[in-house]
Amino acid sequence: MFKRVLVANRGEIALRVIRACKELGIETVAIHSEADALSLHVRAADAKVCVGPADSSLSYRNIPNVLSAAEIMGVDAIHPGYGFLSENAHFAEVCESIGIKFIGPSSENIALMGDKAKAREIVAKRGLPVTPGSPGELRSEEEALQAAKQIGFPVIIKATAGGGGRGMRVVSRVEDLGRAFQAAQAEAKSTFGNDGVYLERYFLEPRHIEVQIMADQHGRVVHLGERDCSIQRRHQKLVEETPSPVVDEKLRREIGRVAIEAVKAAQYRNIGTVEFLLDKDKNFYFMEVNTRIQVEHPITEMVTGIDLIKEQIRLAAGHPLAIRQQDVVLTGHSLECRINAEDPEKFTPSPGTITKYSPPGGFGVRVDSAMESGSTVVPYYDSMIAKLITHGRDRQESMARMKRALGEFTIEGIKTTIPLHRRILEDPDFQKGHVSTTFLERFLAK
Repeated sequence: MFKRVLVANRGEIALRVIRACKELGIETVAIHSEADALSLHVRAADAKVCVGPADSSLSYRNIPNVLSAAEIMGVDAIHPGYGFLSENAHFAEVCESIGIKFIGPSSENIALMGDKAKAREIVAKRGLPVTPGSPGELRSEEEALQAAKQIGFPVIIKATAGGGGRGMRVVSRVEDLGRAFQAAQAEAKSTFGNDGVYLERYFLEPRHIEVQIMADQHGRVVHLGERDCSIQRRHQKLVEETPSPVVDEKLRREIGRVAIEAVKAAQYRNIGTVEFLLDKDKNFYFMEVNTRIQVEHPITEMVTGIDLIKEQIRLAAGHPLAIRQQDVVLTGHSLECRINAEDPEKFTPSPGTITKYSPPGGFGVRVDSAMESGSTVVPYYDSMIAKLITHGRDRQESMARMKRALGEFTIEGIKTTIPLHRRILEDPDFQKGHVSTTFLERFLAK
């Protein structure tokens, strides 16, 4: 097992990793920007290193600075969390070259699965269902037009190195394709440093279903059930739940089998998430593999009793999977609401000082956050400041706990999306499980 791990992230995920390391008896080193010098994750670690100014490109995403901190502090592994460098194949490769273990898949895995178009090709060659789309990366507007005509409108243009809804454009008409293609390329270039894009059929009102997998160095893979992440705004997830209200045991076995086959096709190792679209007829299609821990991983932990961060660390250290597929039992139902520092009406950022922070508690309630009274929400990073997770014997009890917990959650001094989540939980369609990726558009229009 590792002796000292550098946590190359900030906020709640950094604190989450530090806590897991402490339970495993591993020393931790927190990196931080100048803006985060007094943050909770910094105080929780055994050691700390400032890696640059507030701008993440000069600090958290500054590979030379992060690796210098790792070498100076004598760590034997780096946990990237999610975001920042977590899916940067070059970073993982450099870690490997200097003898520091990257806690995640190999650089080859990240490069292969990080290119969404190549990932689709690999999965399709295995005979697995993929969303109809272009055979690979599109080099020109002309190629995009030809692919769109073959697939049929509407289509969605996606960045090959994409994630978090960046570099995506939905196109319903031929005349809009050129402009959307250029916009998607430009956003992909500015966000990921790669302007590669590909094209898929755009399904109307699908569900976004993802499957959590764990794979060891010996080729063994298990899945931990599905998560329903359909409630999104501009491809950014807001509410997640497991199990999905529409996935029965037969479909769960089948989509789990396909997820395992997909990662085996890529010889994938460590923890990852296989994402699918599910249409109204319950046909599912592979979209991509996320080669990192997901923001919404806690709900899977709640229904399986498996600490995914600890498993991620153990797998990176070369430990074999301790469980078989038949050992995985899903118990009850779990929900997660992402609490963002945003105006819930305008969805504009709301940085500032939190004058009062009082999280909810009680049976079946979990809060993952690095905030406290007096914390400052700075404008330089993602606006998510907490994840509120509930668990119950069934969906009804999990929802009842979430309603109660949202009512207890007090954050003053800034605006948050708590009021929006309370409204969503009261919506009849949500309560019945009648949701899709277009749910929020209809909900906000009411």
